[in-house]
Amino acid sequence: MVNLTARDVEVTMRNQHRVRNVSIVAHVDHGKSTLTDSMLSAAGLMALEDAGKVRATDTRDDEAERGISVKATAVSFGYDFGATRTGIATSDSYVVNLVDCPGHVDFSPEVTAALRLTDGALVVVDCVEGVCVQTQTVLRQALGERIKPVLVVNKLDRFFLELELDGEEAYQALRRVVEDANAVVAMYSDNELRNCHMSPENGTVAFAAGLHGWAFTLSSFAKLYSSRPGVDEAKLRGRLWGDNFFDPETKKWTTCHTGSATCERGFIRFCYKPLKKVIEACMNDKTSLWPLLDKLGVEIKAEAKDLSGKKLMRRIMQAWLPAGEVLLDMLVLHLPSPATAQRYRVDNIFDGPLDDAYANAIRNCDADGPLLIYVAKMVPAVDRMGRMYAFGRVFSGKVASGNKVRVISNKYLPGGRGKGDVFVKTVQRTGILVGKTFQAVDGVLCGNTVALAGLDDVIVKTATLTDARAVSAGIIKPLKFSVAPILRKSVACRNPADLPKLLKGLERLVKADPLVECYVEETGEHIIAGAGELHLEVCLDDLKKMAGVDILIGAPVVPYRETVVGSSRIVATKSPNKHNRLYMEARPLEEELVQAIEDGRVGPRDEVTSRAKLLREEFGWDAGDAKKLWCFGPATTGPNLLVNTCKGVYYTGEIQDSVVMAFQAASKGGVLAEEPLRGIRFHLCDAVLHSDCIHRGSGQIIPTARRAIHAAQLAASPRLMEPLYLAEIHVPNSAVPEVYSLLEKRTEILEHQDLGFDRVVVKAFLPVSESFHFMQQLRSKTSGKAFPELAFHSWRLINSDPLEDGSMASIVVGEARERKGLGPLPTLEELDYKI
Repeated sequence: MVNLTARDVEVTMRNQHRVRNVSIVAHVDHGKSTLTDSMLSAAGLMALEDAGKVRATDTRDDEAERGISVKATAVSFGYDFGATRTGIATSDSYVVNLVDCPGHVDFSPEVTAALRLTDGALVVVDCVEGVCVQTQTVLRQALGERIKPVLVVNKLDRFFLELELDGEEAYQALRRVVEDANAVVAMYSDNELRNCHMSPENGTVAFAAGLHGWAFTLSSFAKLYSSRPGVDEAKLRGRLWGDNFFDPETKKWTTCHTGSATCERGFIRFCYKPLKKVIEACMNDKTSLWPLLDKLGVEIKAEAKDLSGKKLMRRIMQAWLPAGEVLLDMLVLHLPSPATAQRYRVDNIFDGPLDDAYANAIRNCDADGPLLIYVAKMVPAVDRMGRMYAFGRVFSGKVASGNKVRVISNKYLPGGRGKGDVFVKTVQRTGILVGKTFQAVDGVLCGNTVALAGLDDVIVKTATLTDARAVSAGIIKPLKFSVAPILRKSVACRNPADLPKLLKGLERLVKADPLVECYVEETGEHIIAGAGELHLEVCLDDLKKMAGVDILIGAPVVPYRETVVGSSRIVATKSPNKHNRLYMEARPLEEELVQAIEDGRVGPRDEVTSRAKLLREEFGWDAGDAKKLWCFGPATTGPNLLVNTCKGVYYTGEIQDSVVMAFQAASKGGVLAEEPLRGIRFHLCDAVLHSDCIHRGSGQIIPTARRAIHAAQLAASPRLMEPLYLAEIHVPNSAVPEVYSLLEKRTEILEHQDLGFDRVVVKAFLPVSESFHFMQQLRSKTSGKAFPELAFHSWRLINSDPLEDGSMASIVVGEARERKGLGPLPTLEELDYKI
């Protein structure tokens, strides 16, 4: 191993063709962090003996305690590609900007942020558990970001030490994992990515045991046998996977089993059996081990010969098939450089004209082009109390300490510049992250990840950075998360005098976490919203440390959505001065259109004509209505629409802004329980407006329009929607009855799938309101044998009338209104003006 210095890394970073930006993604506990250790040891950043034990990228105390990654951790290092073959330093070096991502679904926003900054993904799958739901999710996210994947099938040691599988069983299990991963790739891959199919034959699939520090590709064994006379490495590599069989008696290859007792599958004979022999010799018979190692050309230190069992196996396998070198070679050979990747990623990430100077600079990865940096997350600085580094990617140009940059916040909308959206700041320090350490460098060129100091007071979560004078620059598109901040808790200070400290802690928490939301209810309560119980628990622990005060935590609160299931009659409302009337109706929005809006296929930034055409042709809208869509809500992007269907009415253009403001407020908090609206289409059908603009100002129109929207909602058979988790529970066959008994009390079971190896996966929809303490109860009932994963799936209609006393929905509405300090539910007669 050759350890490149910080100066070597900085020099290599200037050549974009020798840079690899990679995220490591997987389901929870599939072995990402242990494999990362092996790569760090191959780069000389840690001792080989510590690889798989230290978990160097778990930099937080709670990560070590829980045994899972909570935050994405970046490590930038140099790798001498040529030295792995010669053993001496060469000029064939690369820089690898690696991001180890969490696997738990609650922390998947960390994965989303990491994928935006990288060009390749190392997808890790447990060979026994297979491709789980979260693996599918992160792989789908990677392909959506046009990230090229390679696959590592991990924990192969379980086949030898735990399950004791024969060759054919092991091969079929590995083949199933590869095929399942490729099924996801085939479903979601982009044509611009070209061929993303992962196969052992072309080197894009590796097999590993991260805990013991060894891994191999088919090339590893093809090279081993190529030293024999007449063996072609490339030809043999192609025969070590699939239906290729070898008979040593005839010394011939066939594509089907000949029936001979000596005929074996190529993978089994030349890969699996040698592994099994070495491992069994390490565990059982050391006398047969040394001749076997001589035959394989494996040399180990003398002191290792005194070891036995797993310790001996680990040392020998690391010497024979070092995981770090195998994986880094795969990243270098099969994942794209920034110079290649940015050519096909630019139109997927850049929210500006695709033919301007910025788009061309991104496309060409131009270090001399205009500066454009995307900050995907804020990372707390361990050595500077209360400060944070802005961690991002330089897509074009170069940045150095002392540069003045224009910071465009994530609230910015093209075409309008609010005072709180754009700032000009000076970069105090420029560097790279190596775990929790900030390593200062002179400057960073495009194609690399970067950490910037001095911008934390103006960046919340994400931002786009450009040159200070670049007022016309486009921005990088906002991140789209696969989960939502669905679970909420209130927080308060035990000592009211500590409120300023609590507010400062909440501010830091919002900056540091990509997903968490903090806001104040009308009752004065401070609310934290997160993806799930574990995410909220971690956020609250962080808040206690950031605020440094004693905090009281309220009970968890489930959010709901308000919708309608029928079309309302036309309702009318009169302005406070009695000079204006608005006529409104509500009707359900097509569920397909709601999904299209939430997925980003239809939105406020679309060109009006093309959006109208899509609404007309795909969703059956009237041509006139499609062209008169005023806005989306809430927050200008939500799945509710306001349409102006007035005909021959004067002054509607002048009141548009006021009606839109009222719609945004009303869609943020509906009439039932001030929960956000979902899937409602409001029509402004008619209006009677005073001819004098003084009498139809915003003070008259906004409350009138909001009352009209609420009245239309009440008249259209309002309903509540509850959030659902998709529960995926991995459990041994023996504990399945306990899982069923617990689930049947809460929800319906969707699927029971046999994974083999005496394990099954049970899938079910679980209402979020029924999920509290579910994991603890499940582990208690199954004696810790069941491993559940809960991910937000969808919103489900509560099939009861919230206006009917005693109904389930009515009880939920009553509890929500009481918690929020609202009065009695208004009646339609109180809102609707009778003509």
